Order: sequence, then structure tokens, then C-alpha cells
Amino acid sequence: MNVSGLEWGITLAVTIGILLFDVIVIGRRPHEPSKRETATYLTIYISLAIAFGLWTWLYHGSQFGIEFFAGWLTEYSLSVDNLFIFLIIMASFKVPRIYQQQALLVGIILALIFRGIFIALGAVAIEQFSWVFYLFGAFLVYTAIKLVKDTDHDDDADNGVVRFAQRHLKFTDQWDGLRLWVKENGTRLMTPMFLVIVALGTTDLLFALDSIPAIYGLTREPYLVFTANVFALMGLRQLYFLLGDLLKRLVYLSQGLAFILGFIGIKLLLHALHENELPFINGGEPVAVPEIPTLASLGVIVVTLAITTAASLYKTRVHDVRSNGGDATEGTEDSGPKDGTADGTKDAGAPLDSR
Repeated sequence: MNVSGLEWGITLAVTIGILLFDVIVIGRRPHEPSKRETATYLTIYISLAIAFGLWTWLYHGSQFGIEFFAGWLTEYSLSVDNLFIFLIIMASFKVPRIYQQQALLVGIILALIFRGIFIALGAVAIEQFSWVFYLFGAFLVYTAIKLVKDTDHDDDADNGVVRFAQRHLKFTDQWDGLRLWVKENGTRLMTPMFLVIVALGTTDLLFALDSIPAIYGLTREPYLVFTANVFALMGLRQLYFLLGDLLKRLVYLSQGLAFILGFIGIKLLLHALHENELPFINGGEPVAVPEIPTLASLGVIVVTLAITTAASLYKTRVHDVRSNGGDATEGTEDSGPKDGTADGTKDAGAPLDSR
């Protein structure tokens, strides 16, 4: 794929411009966005991703267009799964509603930074060592198995880094926007937002470890890897507020993602065997195995996401019908949070059943 310096420059400029716009708007007026506001921005971001994919298809060829759409859908699905963790973090730390938008933006920026670093490292590793596909494939298969076994994310907000900070730093219970520390009586105290940012950052780091091998299993073009990740992260903040508790209805998302990651992992292992250079495998010669085309991968991803969504909504609807004595709409007219917590309850610190 021949990407000019001008294309890279425009892509980076647009990305930074959008992030700066969000920072300026949020920094000037922290607020809980309305459904109309979130729906408008989300529509714009998704439309931009589709337009970029079509432009790639027409300008660089159908193969690269397919690779972008496959990568974007996979990364977007992983990012939506990331939102479940964000919900738990917001609830666990009782983040006031007006500050959640700021915290989410920081989380998205950190995710973009971590993924950018891993994209660069992955590109260098692939260029220098063809056997790295064995590692990527094995890691994705391992991640898929782990997702199948552990779909409960309730403990993700209380990770080791957060516990270390709680033990070794002094904290205040007072919130002060995005400020990470305040001074009281000459003593520097960390705010609750500090722990929130730490939790978001470590979560983003873990998700970057999953997302980069997954995208490199669908395309080897760093430009497409970067743009797919950028477009997958755009609009997540709006999606968080637009869907609210409806995110928790995607009860089979982890299983769907496990299947997708496992499929891509196998695709990577087949590709590694096809280009094998390891002397202890087939004498260092390529192994005659079939390779899965990207178009087939895109079909598998789309069908899996469709089945996952339909099955999730069906199960939660049946559960609602049984819980409400036959009325599936009872008590669900406004599923969004109401009072400054991530799940709209008085006790935001209680365990959040997100799956």
C-alpha cells in the first residue's frame, strides 16, 4: 500500500484536531451530554469511518478497503467491550456524572497513545521477524480461551496498580474536576480522579495488547492499523452516554469477541506456517496450509457480531418479560443513568452486573 507523506500528515492532523476539539469543549463546560448531542456526534464519527473505508477502497483498491472495514469492526467491538470496564470503573469509584465525560476522554486518549506505541512496535517486529505471527496467533487464541472462561469483569476496576497506589499514596475524598492532586494544610493529597485515571490507563494498556495482534491478523499495513484504531476510538465517549445501561444487554459480547479473536488467531498461525522460516518446523521451509482471505474474515466478523447482538437482545428481552410478569417494557423507558453514578443507583460502589 503506497501511502504518501501527505496522507499521513492529513490523517494525523485530523485526528489531533478532533481530540483538541473534544478537550476544548469538555474543558470549558463539563456536563452530562444529552441523547441528541451524543447521537449526533456518534453518527458523524461512524459516517467518517465508513467514508474513509470507501475512499480507501476506491483510491487504494478493494483489498485494502476490505482490510480496513474488517479491522475497524474488530477494533470497534473490542472498544465497546472496553466500555463495560469503564462502566465498572465509574461505578466503583462513584465518579460524579459531570466528571465522567472528562474521565472518558482521558481514557480514550490514553488508549490511542498505547495503541500507537504497540502499532509501531508491531510493525517493526513483523518487518524484522516473520515468526512473530506465531506469537500473535498464540496470544489471540489464549485471549479467546480466557474470555470464554472469564466473562465477569467486576474486579477489573480493582487491579494491582490501583491497590498499590491506594497503599502508598495519601488521598482525599473531594473531587476537583480532572485535577489529580490538591494541597490541604501544606500536604499534597491525591484526588479520587487519580485512581480513576490509573484504572482507565491500565485497562487501556491491557486492551491494546489484545487489539494490536488482532488488527495485524487482518492487515499488515501500519496506516490501516492506525486508522482502524483511531476510528474505533472515536465516538466511544458518546456511545457510553447514549446507550447507558443498554450496554449491559450485550450479555454475549465476550463470547462473540472470543470467537472472533480465536478465528483471527488461527488465521495468524496459518499465515505463520505458510511463511515459515523457523528451522525446527518443516526444516525451515513454508508449510502447505490454506490461508484465510480477508474477505472471508470480514464475513465471519460481521456474521458473528450480528448473531451476538441478536442473541444478547433476545435473552435480555426474555429475562425482562419474566421479571416483569409478561411486560418487557415495564421499567425500561429510561435506561440511562440518573444520579451521578455509572449505573444510576444510589450505591455506585456495589458490584455492577455488566454481563
